[in-house]
Amino acid sequence: MEVTAARRSFLCDIGFWADRTALHEAASHGRTLQLKQLIESGASVNMVTVDNITPLHEACIKAHPNCARLLLEAGAQVDVRTIHGSTPLCHACASGSLECAKLLLEYGANVNPSLTALTASPLHEACIQGNVEVVRLMIASGAQLEANDVHFGPPLHIACAKGHMDCVKELLNAGAKVNSVRFHEIALHHAARVDMEDMVELLMEFGANAYASDNLGKKPVDYTAPGSTTYTCLMFYESNPLSLQQLCRITVRTMLGTRASEVIGHLDVSHRILNYLQYCDHPASLQSDA
Repeated sequence: MEVTAARRSFLCDIGFWADRTALHEAASHGRTLQLKQLIESGASVNMVTVDNITPLHEACIKAHPNCARLLLEAGAQVDVRTIHGSTPLCHACASGSLECAKLLLEYGANVNPSLTALTASPLHEACIQGNVEVVRLMIASGAQLEANDVHFGPPLHIACAKGHMDCVKELLNAGAKVNSVRFHEIALHHAARVDMEDMVELLMEFGANAYASDNLGKKPVDYTAPGSTTYTCLMFYESNPLSLQQLCRITVRTMLGTRASEVIGHLDVSHRILNYLQYCDHPASLQSDA
């Protein structure tokens, strides 16, 4: 497969661009042997299309870690951005490829590229995809939990809007602010819209404000169907004060921030007290223990 003989123009320090190259095609389809042969024959791994897409972008969006490794070993730029601002790490997270994401980070990929009006951060992309392992990796690598994307707001908002419960748990346990606001809207509004009672309960356990009004003056309960379990759940929280256990947990998290889970886990106290201070998957049972 030959390099496309298209218009070429020098583009900053990236290299030359062509409409499409054999390198792009090989990376996109996971053709490792062909990619290796092209690289050995002198093909530029930093060739970009008119949309500034490199072969590395192609390998990552299609989840081909072996191709990504070949490109990186040959000198592919790890943080090159498409015309819309997406980096290869954004693409790896969007495809849900844990292997590609790990590889890019090993080569120094920026986990917090500056946000643009046309792109989301790697953590946002992982939350949209709903791959909790990739979300966990981004958080462990220092992803900003409150990065405010133009379209989605913080990562917690999009994880709730997409109904990805496991991702929501990871974000909250890592210290994401449960009442972060976008257009007066909090994550609880999204959980109410997707009608997920367990997600509503989780957010409330972490201190979500059931009375918060969005820019339309609507509370989370206003986005539920009357009589539904989610509606009943929110009405309960609106009608009853938080328990002492919930207030203790919220206070500890507020004081310790993103270090809360780590610090609480190392306290020299009984397992019962640890359970009292930490959220688990069965809050109702803890309430009865309290």
